Formats: sequence, C-alpha cells, structure tokens
Amino acid sequence: MSTAVVENQKQIALELRNITKTFGRVVANKNVDLTVYRGEILAILGENGCGKTTLMNMISGIYYPDEGQIFVDGEEVVIRSPKDAFAHRIGMVHQHFKLVDVFNATENIVLGVKDGQKTSMAEAQKKVEALIDRYGFQLDFKKNIHEMSVSEKQTVEIVKVLYRSADILILDEPTAVLTPQETEKLFTVLRRMRDDGKSIIIITHKLHEVLALTDRVTVLRRGEHIATVNTAETDENQLTEMMVGKKISLNIERLEPENPRDRLIVSHISCTDREGIKLLDDVSFTARSGEILGIAGIAGSGQRELLESIAGLQNLDCGEITYFDPKTEKAVELRSKTPLQIRDLGVRLSFVPEDRLGMGLVGDMDIIDNMMLRSYRRGHSMFVDRKKPRDLAEEIIQSLEIATPSATTPVRRLSGGNVQKVLLGREIASSPTVLMAAYPVRGLDINSSYAIYHLLNAQKKSGAAVIFVGEDLDVLMALCDRIMVIASGRIAGIVDGKTADKREIGLLMTKSATADKIQKSANNGKETVSS
Repeated sequence: MSTAVVENQKQIALELRNITKTFGRVVANKNVDLTVYRGEILAILGENGCGKTTLMNMISGIYYPDEGQIFVDGEEVVIRSPKDAFAHRIGMVHQHFKLVDVFNATENIVLGVKDGQKTSMAEAQKKVEALIDRYGFQLDFKKNIHEMSVSEKQTVEIVKVLYRSADILILDEPTAVLTPQETEKLFTVLRRMRDDGKSIIIITHKLHEVLALTDRVTVLRRGEHIATVNTAETDENQLTEMMVGKKISLNIERLEPENPRDRLIVSHISCTDREGIKLLDDVSFTARSGEILGIAGIAGSGQRELLESIAGLQNLDCGEITYFDPKTEKAVELRSKTPLQIRDLGVRLSFVPEDRLGMGLVGDMDIIDNMMLRSYRRGHSMFVDRKKPRDLAEEIIQSLEIATPSATTPVRRLSGGNVQKVLLGREIASSPTVLMAAYPVRGLDINSSYAIYHLLNAQKKSGAAVIFVGEDLDVLMALCDRIMVIASGRIAGIVDGKTADKREIGLLMTKSATADKIQKSANNGKETVSS
C-alpha cells in the first residue's frame, strides 16, 4: 500500500494553511502549510531563526498569525491565547519549565485549572495517578518541585498538559538536559501516548533522536516550509541538506593529541554557596595541551562553578589550581590571581549561559566595541585604535557566518545563536593556551554547530588545552579525547573518549555524591570509578 493511501486513511488532527507571521521587517513564517495526524510523532527541524518556535507559539496561543488558517479536527479555529489552545485540546511543554518550586506535583498540575467546579485534591490525585499509570510515567508525588530532578520536572509539565485533556502536545527540545536513560524512558512514554491516539510535535536539533522516535519530519528554512518526509525514508544527510540548503559534512574529526603536556592541574577544590550548600566537592583533574577534555553532567551539577573557579570568578573554600606556562613551563598558582591576571596568562573562559549577554559581552555595544573589550587596556594613548578590532569583527562575521546587518550592529539585536558566535569567536581569536567553552553550540543549528566543533579542533591542533562542556553525549564521544563526568558537584569518573559507552556515561551522570568512590592511578594520570 502506498504512503499516500495510508496517509489518506489517517485522521487529520491539526492543519495549518498559509500561516504567515512577521515582527516588523522580519518575516518569521511565510505561507507555511503543516498537517499533523492523530496517533503520530512529528518532528520540526530547521536552523536557528527558521521559525520553528514561532510557528509552535501560534499553535499554542502565545502568538497570533498575521495571515492564514488553523484547523483542528477539520474545523477552522481561532487561537488567541493558551486558554484558547487548551479549549481545542492543544498544549505545549516549553524547554524552560513553568512550575512553582514549593508546590508538589499534584498542586502544580491542578494550578490554574478552572472548570467551574471546586477542586478536590484527593480527586485530582486519583486523576493524576491514572494518567501516570496509563502512560508509564515515573513520579514521586511526595516531592516538592525543588527536590525533583530535571526529568521529574519535565514529567510534571507533560502530565499537567494531559490533565487538561490535551490531545495535541508540542514539546520544545524535550531531551536537551536528559541522560540517555532518561531519554529512553521519555521515548517509551511518548510512543505509548502516540499509540493511544495522541498527536505529538517535537522541536529538536538532535537528528539521531528524530530518526529513532518520529514518524514524519517537517523541515523549515528561513521561515518557509521546505518539505515533510517520512522518517523511515530519510537519513541525517538528507535532512541536513534540506535544513541548510546545501550539502555539509557531518563528520567530527578527532585528531590524535600531539605531545600532550599538563597545562592545568585542579587539586581538591571545593566551594559552597551563601546558604552553605556544596557546589563543588573535592574536585581534582588535569587538562593537557593538545587535547580536548569533555565535561558531561546533568545541568546544574557544578559545571558553571568549576569553570568560573578556574577563571578566578568563584571563591573557593579550599584546593589549588595550578597553571603551567607554555613559554617557561613554570607552575603558576591561579587561586591567588585576579581574573584579569589569569586572562593575561592565556586562560580564556568562553562561557555561554542561558543569559548570553550576562557574561563577556555588552548588549548595547556593537560587535566592534565588544572586540575592543579584549584589547583596550593595551592602548598607549587616550585614543583607542578601532582598526584591529574592526578587522577582527569582520573576520569573525565572515568565518562564523554571523547573521548581522553590519559590524556596527548592537549585539543585543542579534539572535541568541549569533551572540554565541561573537563571544566564542572573540575568545578563540585571542590564541588562548587554555580555552574553556561551556555549551558553545547550545541553541545553534547543525551547520553552525559543526563549524564550532572544527574551531575547537583547530585550537587543539594549535596546542591549546580545550575544556568543552557539552550536552550531547554523541558529540562529546566523537570530539573529546577524555570525558569527565560531574555529578552533584563531584567527579564521578573520567573515561576515554574513543572507548566511552553512552549508557555508562549516563549512569555516572546520575550517581549519588555520597556513593562516589574515586580511585586515582599515579602512573597514567587517569581517574576511574570503583563501584
């Protein structure tokens, strides 16, 4: 039976016709057509700024289309708010959760439900338990939100949407911060929901997950619908070519380290926050020149505090951080240095947090001025030389394909992904001896991501010690020479990038801090985990 015949037998749950949305002169979506069937999982793919999230926001009632029609179960509907979307049984689970930390799961799930009846927590609990049993969720009702893991919080968000009788679910980057084991559990639940007749739309950048989970894939490019294909009839290369508009290589080259030397030794460092909670607990490791050390861990496990400690931005309770100057090979204790002194030694921190403009860049300054933040102190007169920063800005814009009207455009007007490129490009241009890149491809499309991977490899080849904090374990295993796993502020283990197993890394990511037992080998400088 042909694919067309099979699709004609399916019931259309949601249909978009000629949807257009503009923001001033920017066209986010242009004449987009989309069909979603009952009982299917549909992926939405595309580069940054292609209009994926804008399109989903119009379905979920956050935006209203300038032109076009939306049909649910064959009837045209008007969706002006999330309340309207829920009335048509459409719900969206956003990447950043919208939960009340001091409430438990059931309290969060029923919060805001207005059905004209008095809410009985006992009845609500029964209904929530029935949903959890039906689809195979795992959730502890006794926990408050602040006590839950990321995957548990996500479960609460999904159940919250189901509790409101949603039949069409939109998930924005649902696996971004999940371990492989948590991702597998989520996929199992989503397949059960699909088999129960739910329609599930997923926005994601992870092509291997698209191929493993979905039934069909819709590709957007520059706000327009390029194609919708059956997942079983496509592959990563074809999807990438449709997204980017040209063929690109999806191979990450792992160069063999040349003459690796200890460049940075972190010994038994610990730090606590203002409330006395341990952020880092007895952390020790070595970063070597000419290699990429990957750091894996669930979000909030101490990655940020670790890199900020090396950069002199975090107050430590104890421990030492020793840097070996490549010119003199003399040991320099960084803990006694200011952040500016550490930078002058060649230690560069390119941290890309969720608030990309909160560290390293000034939003109201243009790209040239942000380049000058690195060099203005070296001036010898009251007049600042703008030629070199301008040349550098133009070079970075061209090499990283930064989408900007000009080098004089204020950084705050750029998209998040392009802000990211400006920050990383500036740090790499300074020829660091230690480059710490935290989430450098977060939110970037696949073309830009691979450009960043090649840049990190180039830094490795030039002899820099690269510390790369990443979220995608497949990328970490393909790119890094060693992978250090951090869990609850402690080092759970360090594995070889070539022989690493994704499931093993996932288990290390969820290890209890009190159960970690680190066995160090003085002969090879590696760390292994003893169970």
